[in-house]
Amino acid sequence: MILYWIAAILLTAFLVVSLDYQFWQGLMIGLMFLPCAMALSFFLPKVAKEPAKDRIKHSIFIIFGVMALALFLLIISHMLFSYIKDEPIYQFSQDIAPILGNPVFLSIILTVFAYGEFRLEKWLARAKKNHPVSFTSDYKKVTLDAEDILYIESRDSEVWIYSRDGKSYRNKTGISQWENLLGTNFIRIHRSFLVNGKDAVHTSPEIVTVAGTQLPVSRKYKESVIQQL
Repeated sequence: MILYWIAAILLTAFLVVSLDYQFWQGLMIGLMFLPCAMALSFFLPKVAKEPAKDRIKHSIFIIFGVMALALFLLIISHMLFSYIKDEPIYQFSQDIAPILGNPVFLSIILTVFAYGEFRLEKWLARAKKNHPVSFTSDYKKVTLDAEDILYIESRDSEVWIYSRDGKSYRNKTGISQWENLLGTNFIRIHRSFLVNGKDAVHTSPEIVTVAGTQLPVSRKYKESVIQQL
């Protein structure tokens, strides 16, 4: 993901250079686009889970907010350029390429970067889902496909891994580390439980059932469980 955003900044820099900017200026503008594109890729998928009547309204608010941020950062960057070139700062508007101030152009650039990040994240999630996971249980090395893990339970100083074939394994790795290792296909429902979203059924506000086993949902994670399941 880091390499993706580095590439996005460099592509933006070369695009800006073609508009008669210096390369260092292009890099600064590319860095300026970075938080805007990341904001789009973060907020829009969340809006997609809302009811239809709220989805359009909130999407418009997000897009206009991000565009306003992009234009503000564009102005700040050109004021900085004027200062570095020892020009009057109030003349910064004369240095802005007209196409950079075009909201349509800005929206296209930001949307392309945000969508690319979204697709890459999905691809990485699929790759992590099918990736073998190795760990030590009772002094033996165990390797399972991530999708064959039903849920993980934390018990004080150790965790138990329950697999699809009915076996269970104990391990010393903390549940939060397991959460990072297994990725977005697994859902934290309690400080002691991490479940495979493919197999979990939200049977009541306080209960998630995985392969016939009922697991508690804590108040802290109730809202995220409702959204994801």
